[in-house]
Amino acid sequence: MPSLLPPFLALLCFGAPAPALRAVGPTPPASPRRAEARTEAAAAAAAEEEPWCPYKVLAEGSAGGRLCFRTPARGFQCSARACRAHRSPGGALVANVLRNGSVLLQWGPPRPAAGLRGFALNCSWDGTYTRFPCDSVELGAACRDYLLPEAHGSVRYRLCLQPRVAPPRPAPPAHCVEFRVEPAAMRDIVVAMTAVGGTICVMLVFICLLVAYITENLMSPAAAAPRRA
Repeated sequence: MPSLLPPFLALLCFGAPAPALRAVGPTPPASPRRAEARTEAAAAAAAEEEPWCPYKVLAEGSAGGRLCFRTPARGFQCSARACRAHRSPGGALVANVLRNGSVLLQWGPPRPAAGLRGFALNCSWDGTYTRFPCDSVELGAACRDYLLPEAHGSVRYRLCLQPRVAPPRPAPPAHCVEFRVEPAAMRDIVVAMTAVGGTICVMLVFICLLVAYITENLMSPAAAAPRRA
């Protein structure tokens, strides 16, 4: 009977056959569209969570301005009685002209939002013969609105919002909106005329009732005393 010792010793020396190894290559990168979608979603979430909007007002001819912060006006909706909305071509920028003469600008996140550094708001208004620039504003990437506190009446404004992105990405196109603010004097005249008109209507009603009473009671022939022969 043959001995089983030599095969057993060979098995101990050489061991069991190693499993076949699979070639492991580098993980394929995500598609650019998915990466941009994730970046835009993260930027939108960060903008929603940001409690402040940093901005700088740059006066004409000045190199820098003071850094300020404002609370975003989330959830604002323009009602027909309180303001009038003007939209840019495409509707990306909205100018809400309020009755007190101020203008609230609203906009959404740009597409794509990757590399967004902030926004530049340029302002100009029409004069009699030429167009004059007004103060420009630099806003942070989390800003989605800006309040223009005072706008001159009977002047046509043009506001352009330009997203600022990190190079070498090309900057998205600017969105511009034009509007005209109703003069403050005209608003006061309308309010005064409404109040005076209501008072005049009440006075006219009272005068008509008084005339009817006089005609009915004092000028009637039956009310006159009979003459004696």
